[in-house]
Amino acid sequence: MPPLTTTTSFDLDGVTLHFLSDGRFRLDGGAMFGVVPRVLWERVAPADPEHRIDLGLRPLLIRSGGKNVLVDTGLGGKWDEKGVSMYAIDRRETLLSSLAAAGLAPSDVDVVVLTHLHFDHAGGATLRNARGDVVPTFPRARHVIQRREWEEARDRSHLRRASYRPEDFLPLEAAGLVDLVEGVVEVAQGVETVVTGGHTEAHQAVRVRSGGRTAVYWGDLIPTTHHVPHPWIMGYDVLPAQTYAAKRRFEEEALAGGWLCLWDHDPATPASYLVRGEDGRIRATSAV
Repeated sequence: MPPLTTTTSFDLDGVTLHFLSDGRFRLDGGAMFGVVPRVLWERVAPADPEHRIDLGLRPLLIRSGGKNVLVDTGLGGKWDEKGVSMYAIDRRETLLSSLAAAGLAPSDVDVVVLTHLHFDHAGGATLRNARGDVVPTFPRARHVIQRREWEEARDRSHLRRASYRPEDFLPLEAAGLVDLVEGVVEVAQGVETVVTGGHTEAHQAVRVRSGGRTAVYWGDLIPTTHHVPHPWIMGYDVLPAQTYAAKRRFEEEALAGGWLCLWDHDPATPASYLVRGEDGRIRATSAV
């Protein structure tokens, strides 16, 4: 197993990108790669005896225009023994410890952008306090969520309802910290949401532009470097054809523009640039 992810930073012409960590976990390899045959995906992501593969939990801290913007929050710590075992949760590193290593307390975060509300992205947005109450982790932050994603997460008849845990996001609403948005929204200077769909109907990525350079946090549109090939799509995606189309479009833009690509679940590589090989296929090359 590769070492746990440590905090890494990039300067994007005055905007600082800090890779944080909420540890690691494991999910079923077949679900992570959908229709891709196991004989192919297991070459790049070996499975354990329970058919699970190792995944990172890498929220992103963006410092731009005097604002501290956090993108996604990992799994958080509200898990019982059964959940820890089921997902092989390893939180020797946590979001709050890596945030502290970047010099910030939870109250210093101004904005939290949630790419979507699945438990491995929104879990750390709330925590259980000393009294046992579930409360917001970032008490000053506005939490930016696509309106349609919010509606899906609250729908207990939804196809992927098991991926949504109400305790991860309803306390944010109770505290008046939720900003429901539709489409592209600038949350800080040069930092904007981009709706991709695919993984969920209103899944959003985050794009950062500064000084003629661009970085993009893909969220679960492209969760690891191994998902760069267009057909390598998660079985979890509710709209896989939409994922395929979005990947084709955005990867071409990233390739042409030299975008720095940031991966939330890759266990070894936090950032890459895309390159086109002699065979015409787009691949990721490490930027760290």
